[in-house]
Amino acid sequence: MKASDVVVSCLENEGVEYIFGIIGKEVLDLAHSLSASEKIKYIPVRHEQGAAFMADVYGRISGKPGVCMATLGPGATNLLTGIASANLDYSPVIALIGQTGLDKQHKHVHQYIDIEKVFEPVTKWSVQIKAANMIPEIIRKSFRIASEEKPGAVVIQIPENIAMENVTTKPIAVSSLPKSVPAAEALKLAAQLLNQSLRPFILVGNEVIRQEAVKEVQTFIENLGSPVAQSFMAKGILPKAHPQNFYTFGFNQKDYVLKGFEEADLLIVIGFDIREKLPSEWNMKKVPVIHISASAADVDECYPVKVELVGNLKESLPLFLKNEIKPKHWLPAGDLKNRIVESYSIVEKVGDDSSLTIEHILQAIERAQTEDTIVISDVGSHKISVARTYQPKHANQLIISNGFASMGISIPGAIGAKVAAPEKTVICITGDGGALMNFSELETAKRLGLSFIIILLDNSMLKLEVDMMKRKFANSFGVTFTNPDFIQLAASYGVKAMKPTNTIEFEAMLTEAIKLKNEIVLLDTRLI
Repeated sequence: MKASDVVVSCLENEGVEYIFGIIGKEVLDLAHSLSASEKIKYIPVRHEQGAAFMADVYGRISGKPGVCMATLGPGATNLLTGIASANLDYSPVIALIGQTGLDKQHKHVHQYIDIEKVFEPVTKWSVQIKAANMIPEIIRKSFRIASEEKPGAVVIQIPENIAMENVTTKPIAVSSLPKSVPAAEALKLAAQLLNQSLRPFILVGNEVIRQEAVKEVQTFIENLGSPVAQSFMAKGILPKAHPQNFYTFGFNQKDYVLKGFEEADLLIVIGFDIREKLPSEWNMKKVPVIHISASAADVDECYPVKVELVGNLKESLPLFLKNEIKPKHWLPAGDLKNRIVESYSIVEKVGDDSSLTIEHILQAIERAQTEDTIVISDVGSHKISVARTYQPKHANQLIISNGFASMGISIPGAIGAKVAAPEKTVICITGDGGALMNFSELETAKRLGLSFIIILLDNSMLKLEVDMMKRKFANSFGVTFTNPDFIQLAASYGVKAMKPTNTIEFEAMLTEAIKLKNEIVLLDTRLI
């Protein structure tokens, strides 16, 4: 059997259903082998960055590694941003990259760079296959590394000459990852510390979603009765109207929930990744911490851990509750929750106007959303508004690029989400800057027959940078541009496009778009 056939057999063995990518000379053998697979669908895209973003969001929604593919040189480096984004957001991704043959790598040959070193800083593992008989072990190890906590990206280089070799190896059986639990003594100490506290505050992060521990966290929250705040990427773990829900933390400005953290005498931090926000920005008073995670706590002066409960969250939290934990019902002073609700525009003000603001748009999306709506936010000033205002129905229904915070993720991300969950309604929110970075992937989406909604915030500027520069220098520079006619541009891709002028029109158009199950719809909105 040819080595590239073995690669495909190994991918099938791992349960891979889709590969996003662009074919080049050094992956021709792999592409030929993929063409014979009855289990894997290869999806050609328009840019490798788009392929990596698709694999990233596919991984977040499906819970299993997304796979992307590229050739050497510029194909590989085009993947880099999306791979780094996936890795910093702990999304499981496998990248297959063609490479110059081993017999030529000592020379200065066409398009050759050391891909292994290039990707090393932005992956969990970057490896080159140096012998065909290594393929099954490397692929099995790669999927295991990409999936185990904390998940991330793995890059596998396949030299051209290796892919063509004959080999007799076979895939290695897939084994499940072990699930550890905290030691009984640690659980007892944590319970004692919690029972001694008067005002514990619960902080919840994205690891809860990754470990499918949402119900267990909800049960813990209900039993304890204390206030709860969620990171950007953990939104939806609590329903919007839940009395303990103090919404989101992690903002640079107007992070009102921090008043509650400061009033607390103990922080119970469950599945939070400090890449989402450094403790020095939300625990300035160094309130003591109970750290509950599958991974040991990071060393940080502003994260004073008193007890660590290290283990699988789904298994650990029920064990913690067995330690006779006393309810701790309390509320921060100063009517804090209502202040957050008002300042974050979580509830629409009575008699508000119908102008097209980002808050009005998000409130309209919330009214129109169904139980299975997935919203994907690109990066820009609107991302902060999404994190503050928008409340998804359930966990893992709001996808935000936060660790690497890369613009351009939303349109390819919508494709990845729709491939992973074709029955769900997908809405992506993007600024004009981020949209035009990967607008060409609309051709990919149309070719696949996908349907989703694009809400394009059209203001001819990088508004986040405009706002930051005005605060710092009182003016801005180099952050404005002109835009194409998005209605005509969308039409050229066969995409239905509409241009609302107020919130009433926007909501009517959005409702219509949601009903169109076989269309991609773009709503070109110019914010005030």
